[in-house]
Amino acid sequence: MTLSELYVGCRTYRRFTQERIPDDVLRACLENARISSTGANAQTLRFICVRSPEMTAKMQPLVKWAAALPPEIGTPKPGEQPTAFIVIVKKAGSGAFADVDVGIAAHAIVTTAWESGVGSCMMGAINRPGIAALLGVDEADTVHLAIALGYPAHKSTIVPVPESGLLKYYVDEKRDYYVPKKTFDELVKIV
Repeated sequence: MTLSELYVGCRTYRRFTQERIPDDVLRACLENARISSTGANAQTLRFICVRSPEMTAKMQPLVKWAAALPPEIGTPKPGEQPTAFIVIVKKAGSGAFADVDVGIAAHAIVTTAWESGVGSCMMGAINRPGIAALLGVDEADTVHLAIALGYPAHKSTIVPVPESGLLKYYVDEKRDYYVPKKTFDELVKIV
């Protein structure tokens, strides 16, 4: 797959098959996040991979899904839940650029996952104290982002923005996702 094809397919997924993700795929996601650029090469992020069925089950109530959709549509049901999570933790004193570092690392994780056909959902609506307690994160550090991972059990497709101008994603009767995107000319200026 080309890089452009990777970006088209690397959408948010919220329902997953229950096939386990191979350790080498998870390790590649973590390795690419580890070696990603960081402001001043500070390397203040830490990554926790949650992959055992017991721990992934304990993570499920600590994350919130698809704020733009009713829970019965946007929240994965048992048998559709992610089979792994990667949690990104900011160490105490990380500095102002650490939020950008989180974005860079998260991007590395989700694109590396998609290269192997593993879908993802970056989640900011999470129970940070609950996740920190579950995973033994030091009190001085901050759970910043959780990334749900699994093999997709639905499609996610980029579509043009409708005439109404609404940018909210939506689902069809098969619960496949459609993500409106503005045109190139609306978002890009070349001078």
